[in-house]
Amino acid sequence: MVNNACPFCALPTSRILGQNDHVFWMRDGFPVSPGHSLVIPKCHVGSFFEIGEAQRSALLDLLDEAKKAADQEFRPDSYNIGINDGTAAGQTVPHLHIHLIPRFEKDLADPRGGVRWVIPHKADYWTDRS
Repeated sequence: MVNNACPFCALPTSRILGQNDHVFWMRDGFPVSPGHSLVIPKCHVGSFFEIGEAQRSALLDLLDEAKKAADQEFRPDSYNIGINDGTAAGQTVPHLHIHLIPRFEKDLADPRGGVRWVIPHKADYWTDRS
């Protein structure tokens, strides 16, 4: 199924850096770090929980491919991998996609907590507040 109003369904093929039968990957148009990539199902589906095992496997295969490309080109020290699944979780494009975000030593003064910072007042669980 294709949704012509969806930016991922209407993506120019020139943006696609790799693909398999079910999934493609591209660099994010608004990257938070060098090499920030998106892994996206070819069919229009909103949620990770709506796809089958073949698509999940294909997503992870392409996630590995995108990571290898980022490793070679940017040599990051670590990665954040995330899915915003639904509007309350911050999903702005209603088409499932996995963010692969390369991280570099000292890109933040204190990166502890990683994805926990989506709710900032709950992210820091390690500071003694007694």
